[in-house]
Parts: sequence; C-alpha cells; structure tokens
Amino acid sequence: MADDLGPAYLIGGSDRPKVDRAVSRLRARFDMSAIELLTASETTGDDAVAACNVIGLFGDGTRLVVVEGVEAWKAADAKAVAAYLKAPAPGTTLALVAAELKKDAPLAKAVGAAGEVLLWDVAQRALPRWVAEQFKLHGTTVEPDGSRLLVELVGDDVYELAAEVDKVATWADGAEVTEADVDALVAPRAEAPPWNLTDAWGARDVGGVLRAAERMLDRTGDPVSRTVPRLVGSLTRHLQRARAAHRLEEQGLSSAEAATQLGMKPFPAQKLFAQVRNFSGSELDDAVIRLAALDHALKGGSRLANELELERALVDITQPATAAREPA
Repeated sequence: MADDLGPAYLIGGSDRPKVDRAVSRLRARFDMSAIELLTASETTGDDAVAACNVIGLFGDGTRLVVVEGVEAWKAADAKAVAAYLKAPAPGTTLALVAAELKKDAPLAKAVGAAGEVLLWDVAQRALPRWVAEQFKLHGTTVEPDGSRLLVELVGDDVYELAAEVDKVATWADGAEVTEADVDALVAPRAEAPPWNLTDAWGARDVGGVLRAAERMLDRTGDPVSRTVPRLVGSLTRHLQRARAAHRLEEQGLSSAEAATQLGMKPFPAQKLFAQVRNFSGSELDDAVIRLAALDHALKGGSRLANELELERALVDITQPATAAREPA
C-alpha cells in the first residue's frame, strides 16, 4: 500500500545508484498499472501536473507519476509544480527524478514546501569512501587502498564503479577485498589523473614519476604519438607555474597571496609551493629547458622511441641534484 506516501518527492544527485534504488523502492509501492513514466525532455511542468490531475480524477486507487530528468526544467516548470502542490490530487504521488541539482533550486523549494526532497551527492574526493559503502551493502569489506585503487582504475562514473563493486563482491563471497584483489580483477580504463605525475615530480620520486607516466600512457585510448606530447605539454605548464611560484615565494609572498597571480585556487597553490621548495631556482629553469629539448626530440629531433625519450627526460628533471652529479 502507498497510503502513507506524500504528494511529491524530488529524488536526485550524483549518487545515481542510490537514486535508482530509491526510485525502485517507491515504484514497488504501486501496482504496475498505476504508474505513469514521463521524461522531462518531452514533458513540461504543466504536463506533469495534468497527468497527476487526470489520474486523480479517473483512477480508483493510489497512483504514481514519475518524471525523469527534471534538472532540465525551467522556472516556469517549478512554478507549475508549486501551484499544484498547494492542492495535490488525492491518492497521487508525483516523483521527480533529477541528476545533480542544488538544494536551493526553484524545483527543490517547490517540492520541499509540501513534499520531500532527497538529494544524494558524491564528491570526487569522497569516492573511495563511497566505494567502501557499496561493498558493505554487498555484505563485505574492502581495504582502504583497495577502494582508492578501484576509483583510480575505473574513474568517477558511479554506475561503472557500482558495477565493478558488484562483480568483485560477488567473487569475494563475503571475504575482505584487498588491494591485490582489485588489481587482479578490475581492468583499468580511466585516464590516470595528471596530479599523480606532478605530485611524484614534486616529491622528487623518480620511480613514482615513471609509474605515473606509464599509467597515463596505458589508460588512454589515443596512440602514443598523441599521448606523449600531451603529457609533456601538461607537465611543461606545471613546471612553468612552479618557476613562477618559486619567484613569488622568494619575493616573500605566501601561497595564499600568490594564488591569484598564479591563476590557482588556494589549496593547489599551497601544494605547488610545497613542491617547489624541493628544487632550487636553477633546477626549475633547467627542468623547463630539458622539457623543451624533449619536445624537440618528439618532433623528429631524435631517433629514439618517444617513450624512451620521455622516460629519460622524466628522470633528468626529477632526480635529486646529488644523484644527477653521480657518475653513470
């Protein structure tokens, strides 16, 4: 029975599997014949209201009207819903399903005045924790490093992450999932984020830089001839910004004060300042020159393979100064 349901629900957010589960539970409260499914791309707010009213007049029981994709609706659509909810059709529930939607959006305010707003979002930085929660829903647990690796391998698409969790949890059959399990069972398909490379460079971690670069090359669908120059261009821009940060710090500016001049937000600027403290000004200058030489080599200035030229350059710009002076 659906007698205890409210007149309207707004269900949405970036946590799409959770949104889907909520909509499924709501639909399960009604007979199939009592559910009308609509899409916002073909339905206005007035159309949805009309559907509710028609069902309310001619239906003989509880009814459900579901409208998908309402994040595309405009203010006029929200206004129509708000007016309807002042005197909703008896026995009818209106379910509006959205992707990401702000809590103070006109539609959220319209539904919240008489119904219930359920918005579940997943921040990018919280994805590993979200993955761990999905494993718990499947009756198992996962190592923190396993959660992080799964996100790194798959990316930020929560549907794909949920599918991989379902697969790995089924295989685990209640046992804890380790990082090694994830590495063995999940095929990498997300591009490695560039900050893995720049963070390793900033820490002067030669092995980390080479691993990050290898992952970036492995996880793109583009040929190496396109991927390597793009990687070099991104790294060059980072080093140029690092040189600028080094000069600003020498002038006495803090990372927060320099953020605007660098065109960065405060936290990334703080990270960049921490990185450049591991290099001298001359080392940063030499690194930019070395990447320029690499660019020349990639454009026909060398007979070596692009991947080898890249590896050599990455070692040169990352290794500590003492290592660079040691004889080969």
